[in-house]
Amino acid sequence: MTYCVGLLLDQGMVLLSDTRTNAGLDNIATYRKMFVFEEPGERVVTILTAGSLSVTQTTIARLREAIEHPETSADTSIMQAPTMLAVAEIIGNTLASVRQDIDHKMNASKVTVSASMIVAGQRRGGAMRMFLVYPEGNFIEATEDTPFLQIGEHKYGKPILDRVVRPATSLEDAQKAVLLSMDSTLRSNLSVGMPLDLAVIARDACKVGLRKRIEKDDAQFAAMSQAWSEALRDGFGRITL
Repeated sequence: MTYCVGLLLDQGMVLLSDTRTNAGLDNIATYRKMFVFEEPGERVVTILTAGSLSVTQTTIARLREAIEHPETSADTSIMQAPTMLAVAEIIGNTLASVRQDIDHKMNASKVTVSASMIVAGQRRGGAMRMFLVYPEGNFIEATEDTPFLQIGEHKYGKPILDRVVRPATSLEDAQKAVLLSMDSTLRSNLSVGMPLDLAVIARDACKVGLRKRIEKDDAQFAAMSQAWSEALRDGFGRITL
């Protein structure tokens, strides 16, 4: 299972993903679910993935192959597409094609595969945009009314985002929000696990300004988790019926 979240704010974007792909008692594996494509100052595209590893890895591989192809064009490369909408369309088409190919191969076993992605980025001169791409290739976009998107095991981490995240939220507070959202998910679902990958992209920078991997023994994350638990218990105790 997976939990990935992206925030689209006035000051920029904040993205966070876990890395667990199998939470069996004797088979715990980690794989990166955050992928960054950038030409600093010109364009940055970040992709968060959830779902079948075969689908997501093949999709990322095909996107990279299209970028590196000698005859690449704005119709096939996310690094040449004229808008972030076009980037989302390329990724959506690639994801749908890969899913259909793998579904066809798995048809005899009557097994279906699925995957979804969060696509976030900006090109120089364009607006920051963030999309949730569904397995079929269609997508929705983050807006001022809903400035965050989630994929994977999202229900445990959604309440804090609903309560505190607004377009005007600072990048610093946004990092706190996504980390506490992840902490709630980690506590409630063992299929989501550390380490975590965090990325922060400031508006108009067109590059990742902060990229950090948070390991299981990270003291700062542990302290934040403990402080949040204490704050919740204190708040609960103050409420009267």
